[in-house]
Amino acid sequence: MTINFKAEVEKRKDAMMADLFSLLEINSERYDSLADKEHPFGPGPVKALEKFLEIAERDGYETTNVDNYAGHFTFGQGEEELGIFAHLDVVPAGSGWHTDPYKPEIIDGKLYARGASDDKGPTVACYYGLKIIKELGLPVSKRVRFVAGTDEESGWADMDYYFAHVGLPKPDFGFSPDAEFPIINGEKGNITEYLHFDGENDGDFVLHSLSGGLRVNMVPESGKAVFSGNLSLADLQERLEAFTAENPVTAHLTEENGHFHLQVIGKSAHGASPASGINGVTYLANFLSQFDFAGNAKNYLHIAGKVIHKDHLAAATGAAYVDEKMGELTMNAGVFSFDKASSDNTIALNFRFPQGTDEHKIKAVLETLPGVREVSLSAHMHIPHYTPMEDELVSKLLAVYEKQTGLKGYEQIIGGGTFGRLLKRGVAFGAMFPGYTDTMHQANEFADVEDLFRAAAIYAEGIYELIK
Repeated sequence: MTINFKAEVEKRKDAMMADLFSLLEINSERYDSLADKEHPFGPGPVKALEKFLEIAERDGYETTNVDNYAGHFTFGQGEEELGIFAHLDVVPAGSGWHTDPYKPEIIDGKLYARGASDDKGPTVACYYGLKIIKELGLPVSKRVRFVAGTDEESGWADMDYYFAHVGLPKPDFGFSPDAEFPIINGEKGNITEYLHFDGENDGDFVLHSLSGGLRVNMVPESGKAVFSGNLSLADLQERLEAFTAENPVTAHLTEENGHFHLQVIGKSAHGASPASGINGVTYLANFLSQFDFAGNAKNYLHIAGKVIHKDHLAAATGAAYVDEKMGELTMNAGVFSFDKASSDNTIALNFRFPQGTDEHKIKAVLETLPGVREVSLSAHMHIPHYTPMEDELVSKLLAVYEKQTGLKGYEQIIGGGTFGRLLKRGVAFGAMFPGYTDTMHQANEFADVEDLFRAAAIYAEGIYELIK
């Protein structure tokens, strides 16, 4: 039986875009201040999950909602089960958008919206891939469980709860449509380590507060500081203008009641690729570290503005590590919090580490940094993950990719973490193509519309090859 999966997608383009728009219009950012028993991560992620399951029910699937943490539907019969793991939550939109991040808009073939590429666009493309198999009545010998989570961007508490309460064993093998083609069959470990500082400081310059960063897995777009010192506003402004002229940032400085208020603005990016962003907070600290701050402020600004500033491979901290297969350790300084009146000020460093090192080795190095009172670890951590190229899951998906694109398939190991690592035999597969512009976790996130249609056809054939 020969099926033209691209032609089948062509028939469903309008319906696919309509379903995708209905999900993109939902602000599914996590809001802990609005969380309760019925909305574990706030109302937005629940709305997105309900809409996705509503679409599945419309198409004839029996759905399961596991207490608004995650949900799934199933398809087919058989002893083995293929798991597909997607997510409907998104990182905060932030600033700098040219369009409304929750009013999806197609401009010059690009679909702009928060979640367009991470991960609602790929989720819907994959959903339509399976929908084609179902609607054509193709014979299958395995089950499919399509799972949608609501906390992938913040800590995976959705999947922890899902597997603890769904009452089903994990699927035998599977993939996540949450990365890029040709395939992601290896993922580095992931841990966030917090540097702790005291806050009290007095001297010619006093740091009253400093903050920046929305999530540990995002490069902070901007940082803000309130400080006082023995310089005039005019002198400080002159130094700031010289600084911004030499660095890729903008800044805004005001004075109020004897305190200076300074904001430095860079560029956000995905925390797995910190070098592609411009960390507004470390540039802010770098500027401030030239002044005569004392005590805890001096230590904090030295670490933030000198040691970790532009140190994406953690060389200056001493935690750098390279593995021959998995590559380099990377570090993203993601969230900063300092207040003079606080005894617990922090810098959150998110590490993507290869096999050969671990969270404890990294912690031991960080504990030697000057002025750091202690180092703590996040409760959420992933160890390095790898599914061999010889595995049938990898080989079949790559064969479909090569057939449909005419491009050579190859393995990839990334610093990003996907739900593909939930399974021992798990990978990430699409939906971004080689050479794509990565706007995940950035302002003006977009997905190429035709690429989403291309991905849907690859998903359709890929899923079919795995379950037929």
